[in-house]
Amino acid sequence: MATIHPMTEDESIATLVTQLVDDARGLASAEVALVKARVGERTSAYKNAAIFFVVAGVLALAGLIALLVGLILSLATLIGPGLATAAVVIGVFAIAGVLAIIGKGRLAPGAPR
Repeated sequence: MATIHPMTEDESIATLVTQLVDDARGLASAEVALVKARVGERTSAYKNAAIFFVVAGVLALAGLIALLVGLILSLATLIGPGLATAAVVIGVFAIAGVLAIIGKGRLAPGAPR
């Protein structure tokens, strides 16, 4: 950044304008550096949070799979493994279909969000 000089009568307008431009460049570059630093801090925080969300999602999915396998094994003693698997798969697909229809309805124009 430019240093501050006391104005003398010998300085021309061109010199003053040059100093002004240099000061403006210094200020702009300092502002850009500040914005980059702030964005870097936020990005780092969001990246760390995203890692935890992904791990939580993977663990939740593993838990859901374990729950469905347990349901199949429980039903298999009553109706056999093939029918138990079919019943659980059909039930899961039905739930997924209903959720997809609800989601599609919320994307429709004019639908409340």
